[in-house]
Amino acid sequence: MALSASLAAEKVALLSEALPFIQRFFDKTIVIKYGGNAMVEQRLKEGFARDVVLLKLVGMNPVIVHGGGPQIGDLLKRIGKQSEFIQGMRVTDEETLDVVEMVLGGLVNQEIVTLINLHGGKAVGLTGKDGNFIHARKMLVPSKEEAAKLLDIGQVGEVTGIDPQLIHLLDSKDFIPVIAPLGVGEQGEAYNINADVVAGKLAETLHAEKLILMTNTPGVLDKAGGLLTGLTSERVKELIADGTVAGGMLPKVKCALDAVHNGVNTSHIIDGRVAHALLLEILTSEGVGTLIKRA
Repeated sequence: MALSASLAAEKVALLSEALPFIQRFFDKTIVIKYGGNAMVEQRLKEGFARDVVLLKLVGMNPVIVHGGGPQIGDLLKRIGKQSEFIQGMRVTDEETLDVVEMVLGGLVNQEIVTLINLHGGKAVGLTGKDGNFIHARKMLVPSKEEAAKLLDIGQVGEVTGIDPQLIHLLDSKDFIPVIAPLGVGEQGEAYNINADVVAGKLAETLHAEKLILMTNTPGVLDKAGGLLTGLTSERVKELIADGTVAGGMLPKVKCALDAVHNGVNTSHIIDGRVAHALLLEILTSEGVGTLIKRA
């Protein structure tokens, strides 16, 4: 069936709107933290894979870092092990680390790779242990009860450095890296690392054009529930100081801020529950989330 004149005009307008963004971001690196509902609902998973392939085909360089918290929790429950969190961080003993590595480095990572490849991309799955490219050390968490006390929560790490050579090599051959947030210590020990943090540090190391954090919220909201965007780093600091940004959004916003302070052009916190959120944020003027910039 032929398109009606009005629908044809609408489609042409949308395609034309994408052109300046394709030109602006051609050959630019975009680091995407993939998580939330977009990793759970099949239609959103398929849409994400198609979006990533499209971005690559029009000349951008997407690099994906994924989470997997719900999947880890499900497998732990199946083997009869209770998930434990301290200040939002998963306590990771040796048995839990085995599950984390199995889920992040295996099941979840390979599902993402398979979907991207099915839609015509060339994805390669990695963990930070491959080539020792994500260096880490044990993270100690400050106690809420005793100010001077630090808590050991097991094999949970913080990034100490990233060697970008492996990512550059894959990019030079037009592969799409899909990275599980596992790091390696000085003695070869594995660490479970927050995916937002890995994505942010990787964006800084790669001098990325954009850091995109996919979430289950519309973005940064004001106190009336309205979406805020086009935020400068100074405005974000004000929102943190007055309590507008708090709770689970706080670490994501701090990660986004760190990235723009350390060379990333813009950070975006977007709603992964929206179909094709990635394309809408990158290739349209309105977007579907919160953009944070240096100034």
